Amino acid sequence: MPCLVGCLALAFPRVAVLLVWLLGGDYFDRAYGEWYWPVLGFFFLPTTTLGFAYASNSLGPAGEVTPLGWLLVGVSFAIDIGLVGRGHSGAQRWREER
Repeated sequence: MPCLVGCLALAFPRVAVLLVWLLGGDYFDRAYGEWYWPVLGFFFLPTTTLGFAYASNSLGPAGEVTPLGWLLVGVSFAIDIGLVGRGHSGAQRWREER
């Protein structure tokens, strides 16, 4: 099951956030503490939301983010920005073709 959620996180990050929220118990609560951060992450930076939750729950002591965890969050952020940029360039290319 964790491997499936990991594959979904790369292909469909919002679906993975939703599955972790529904099936993960208090996984996001331990990482964020407040309910609105994962909700904002669902809409704006879903891969970064998953990366930070994993880094704070699994890569070090509970509630702390190690340097490797911050590297994971940075890579997740770059993936999110790349997904947004690729969507923008695809839309621009589509407008130019019409």
